[in-house]
Amino acid sequence: MVFNYGYLTWEWTERLRGYTYPLIFASIYKILHLLGKDSVHLLIWIPRLAQALLSAIADLRLYSLMKQLENQQVAQWVFFCQLCSWFTWYCCTRTLTNTMETVLTIIALFYYPMEGSKSMNSVKYSSLVALAFIIRPTAVIPWIPLLFRHFWQEQRKLDLILHQFLPVGFVTLSLSLIIDRIFFGQWTLVQYNFLKFNVLQDLGSFYGSHPWHWYFSQGFPAVLGTHLPFFIHGCFLAPKRYRIFLVTVLWTLLVYSMLSHKEFRFIYPVLPFCMVFCGYSLNNLKTWKKPALSFLFLSNTLLALYTGLVHQRGTLDVMTNIQELSYNNTSVSSASVLMMMPCHSTPYYSHVHYPLPMRFLQCPPDLTGKTDYLVEADMFYLNPLKWLYMEFQNDSSLPTHLIIFSVLEEEISPFLISNNYERTAVFFHTHFPESRTGSHIYVYERKLKGKLNQR
Repeated sequence: MVFNYGYLTWEWTERLRGYTYPLIFASIYKILHLLGKDSVHLLIWIPRLAQALLSAIADLRLYSLMKQLENQQVAQWVFFCQLCSWFTWYCCTRTLTNTMETVLTIIALFYYPMEGSKSMNSVKYSSLVALAFIIRPTAVIPWIPLLFRHFWQEQRKLDLILHQFLPVGFVTLSLSLIIDRIFFGQWTLVQYNFLKFNVLQDLGSFYGSHPWHWYFSQGFPAVLGTHLPFFIHGCFLAPKRYRIFLVTVLWTLLVYSMLSHKEFRFIYPVLPFCMVFCGYSLNNLKTWKKPALSFLFLSNTLLALYTGLVHQRGTLDVMTNIQELSYNNTSVSSASVLMMMPCHSTPYYSHVHYPLPMRFLQCPPDLTGKTDYLVEADMFYLNPLKWLYMEFQNDSSLPTHLIIFSVLEEEISPFLISNNYERTAVFFHTHFPESRTGSHIYVYERKLKGKLNQR
């Protein structure tokens, strides 16, 4: 199931992403299947727990590194800042490539040759950087200043390149090529395709664009949250050898600022670098330390709890309803689901684990250069009612269940009434609805006329 294109997004069909990262979780699924434990709940929670474990290992590596470079007291403050960051809690259990990129970056930093480090190992850190690049090619961006610094300070430069960097790069890239050759059926360099699409052609702007200053004016301050004043304070206090960390942060923000499409998660890998400076700030506070700690802890805890447990939870909760439809409905063979929401609003078969016919509004980007190109989702939202009547011209093609945001209900109510759809479930989603995203999610089920008369 994992490698069927029907269960993967267009990024795989267009060979923009490889199979190295999905293979990790596919192996977990295979083991669970062989053990007879491949229930939908395990398929949902095991990847999250695995990602959380990797994130915890990375956090401990950050603590160990700072203990080597400074002392236990500074390391504890850096560790505290990392652990109480709301954005760390928001991302660390999510199976995003950005999360794995951040994990590998922190662990690689543990082996990076910093003055005072006792764990430096060029082969280990370059291998981890190479693996991060294979999983997400933009992972190399934060490492460009660090790699140049290492090369500049290395006395045996030729040996570093010929006997360490090149062999590591060759092995990891070859492994990626072989894995993708097996699943794509032909030789494919997905890292080049990814960089071409997102960087050279900047086609990511199809999914939204922001002004060049967005990361500096909104993205970075939001990710740091209440850590921001401590980060600024720590930049003035940290020793000179940590300037490379600050350069890494600024360089990453500048590079990503040149791309039109911007998201908070893209800069998640630089967050641990920022925590070094936040830790220095706390370590050097002489007065107001307890109020500062209380402020950091409470503000981040409240935000982490809200964003992790309350905000936009409806798209996960509604999948539980679909699971129950799959496993508890005796007529599941005739059931089908249409999600009339912005594309990729919900998880998909990973949260159902049943061959239930499902469909969501598609939104693949235009790779042909058409000027009047519209994705299915945009065509739908231009006139939802007209789209529905055009799409379903006879009763036999109607899905048994519709999933919509609350903002859409009034507009398509004639279609719902004329086709005997009845609201059967309501799920809270967000306190901050937007144009296409409502405060609640509604599940509508089509009732047969006989059942309606019985009621």
